[in-house]
Parts: sequence; structure tokens; C-alpha cells
Amino acid sequence: MLIAFEGLVQSGKQTQAELLRDRLKRDGHKARLVSFPDYGTSIGEEIARALQGEREYEPDVMQLLYVANRYERKPDLRRWIDGGLILVCDRYTASSVAYGEAQGLDPAWLDEIQRFLPRAALTILLDISPDTAVRRKAVDRDRYERDHAMQTRVRESYHRQAAAADWVIVDGEQEKDALADQVLEIVRARLA
Repeated sequence: MLIAFEGLVQSGKQTQAELLRDRLKRDGHKARLVSFPDYGTSIGEEIARALQGEREYEPDVMQLLYVANRYERKPDLRRWIDGGLILVCDRYTASSVAYGEAQGLDPAWLDEIQRFLPRAALTILLDISPDTAVRRKAVDRDRYERDHAMQTRVRESYHRQAAAADWVIVDGEQEKDALADQVLEIVRARLA
């Protein structure tokens, strides 16, 4: 099973993914955290350079790099899922759709080029406002994080995707432990 956390920057994806992995392990499940982009790969290193402004790519090329980064990990993802692990992802395929769509790319194309990746069995959208994202991270923001209008469009794309699929939207503005309890309840219901 693959569980994906999606949301704006600073919505708590990494924190909630880590907490869920730990709680699933305490419940007796085999669980592993996976984060995208994976900066430990060659393509991930290139993504990091682009986000820091060392490279300049058009939006389509940037999203192709993100997608390729996930395909780099596809054999591992498949092996882990086939081995019975619950994969908890800090960002997954919907991020490319959201950020690409926010930059004027075709969301259907972005979804199509990712169709051979393992699908998320559950996507949890940690919903926060762009203003909250800025307030939670005021310094060292990358080029996407600095663009408030783009973050607004990304949020709109996430909401569109959530409405079209069977996502769970939770209020990411709430305190992290209360949010973690709510997330665990949602996941336990899906595992039952």
C-alpha cells in the first residue's frame, strides 16, 4: 500500500509522514518513509540545483525532472510494496500535477506521464492557506515557495484533484498532534 501526503510547502507533510510511519510500526505494520523529490539521486541533485536558482528550466522540463526522479525509484517502490511494506510518501505524483498546472501545463499530460508509477491507495491533502505557508517558513524559501500567487494556484489544483478522486482533505492548520491522531484514524479505517 502506498499512502501519499500532499499539500503546500510547510503544510506538515514530512512531519505527518514521519509520525504516521512510526505509529504504523507501533501498530505492528511494516512501514517505510519515502520523500520526493529524492535529492540522493542524480536527477534529484539536478532538481536541487534548479530550486536554488543554479539552473534555469522551463516548467515542462522541471516537471519532467520531478517525474523522472520518481521513475528512478520505481523499482524500489515496487519491491517495497510487493514485500508487504506500507509506503508513506512525503509528496508523490499529485505534486507534479499541482505545480505543473499552476504553471500552465496540461494536468492530463502530467497525470498520463506518471501512469506507470505505482498508484497511491490513499492520498491525504494537508490543506493550509498560502499565507500560513509563508508564515511557517519566512526565510530560505526556494523559488516556488517565494511565489505566493503560484502557491494559491497550486492549492486550487490540489482541491480540483481531490474532488476528482477519492482523497481525504484534512485541516493542516491544526496542531500537529491532533492532526496526527486524525490521520492515523483515517489510515486505520482504510487498513481495516
